[in-house]
Amino acid sequence: MQDELFPPAPGDSPERVLEELSTVLFESLPRSDQRRRGVEYVQGLLGVEGRKSIRNISSLFGGEAAEQSLHHFISGSTWDWSPVRRALARHLEELVPARAYVLRPMVIPKAGDSSVGVDRRFDPARGQMTNAQQAVGVWAVSDEHSTPVNWRLHLPEAWLDDATRRRQASIPESASAETMDQCCVEAYCGTVRDWGLPARPAVMDAREADVAGVVAGLRAVGAPMLLRVSANLRVAAVDPGLPRTTAETEMTAHQLMLVARPLRQPVIQRGPDGGGVHAGLTAAVKVRLPQRASRRPSRHGGLVLLGVGENGGRWPGELWLTNITDLHPAQLLRLIRATRRVEQDFARIAERVGVKDFSGRSFNGWHRHATLASAAHAVAVLSGTAEPAAEVASVPA
Repeated sequence: MQDELFPPAPGDSPERVLEELSTVLFESLPRSDQRRRGVEYVQGLLGVEGRKSIRNISSLFGGEAAEQSLHHFISGSTWDWSPVRRALARHLEELVPARAYVLRPMVIPKAGDSSVGVDRRFDPARGQMTNAQQAVGVWAVSDEHSTPVNWRLHLPEAWLDDATRRRQASIPESASAETMDQCCVEAYCGTVRDWGLPARPAVMDAREADVAGVVAGLRAVGAPMLLRVSANLRVAAVDPGLPRTTAETEMTAHQLMLVARPLRQPVIQRGPDGGGVHAGLTAAVKVRLPQRASRRPSRHGGLVLLGVGENGGRWPGELWLTNITDLHPAQLLRLIRATRRVEQDFARIAERVGVKDFSGRSFNGWHRHATLASAAHAVAVLSGTAEPAAEVASVPA
């Protein structure tokens, strides 16, 4: 089905879309040769088969001389990648306002230990510890597509405390130690606070996170949030619709949602193409986090624990914590679907344009590559040339 939210004009090709997009993206680059190299790099990410190395990309533009130029452009030049990302995010916001920003970690396995930020990390795709970089992508999500617009590379203390490593990788002095949770929050805050974009809901899988810390960080910038939480998260019900015996009693999110079973309501949703009706169940309970974790009262309203499941399935299927209290459960489920959309688009577009393929060592080089891979991703979306996606389920299994 033609994407209704990113409708390519008749006859629009990736080349034409890139030509129009590049005038916006590379306006901040001071020299014409830099702008030309930027376009070539994106063309290579879109056009080269297999791994998107600088050598493979340069094979489209003249071999060894082009390889040296592109290598310098990515790893040795001085152009600032942040304004390019900001331009991409604002351009997409003007075309199709995002419904949410999904915060998605990305693990990038590496063979050696010289790539900036590489460390022993758990790779969910492999189910094991591996040598890898790890970053967080901020994905602007519409109903039909999603595009990464910002990235934050997580740097372990082993890199930040090593003066030689910092110097060799050109890690900026402003970089300091942070947890992956903090990395996610800062990636979102940098997008909406520093770039002046609307504070769209931050959607994040926080099952392994310090939920109280994430909530506090997002609340500090007034962010709407929808966080998937684990069954073992401890909460206290403050909902008058529940029995008095549960009031202010701390229990796990799973236990509370079992108590709230009588509050379940049916929710009917259609798939992205108007078909594929899904019948589900939701229940919403007003909660607070334990006082010892929630160190100060919220200035942005209360929290709601949302249980989601399917008719005939186990209850609850998923648990989500949100401060968005003015939306119908069906609208919250629509935001939850954004995480499925990102997973699909990561596999069918982002990986195809080489978002994980940078083989250099420098901090700035990694960010420039990630920025231009995001631009290539946007071109694939805007031109309608991305591989078709399977329908995203409205209610989790």
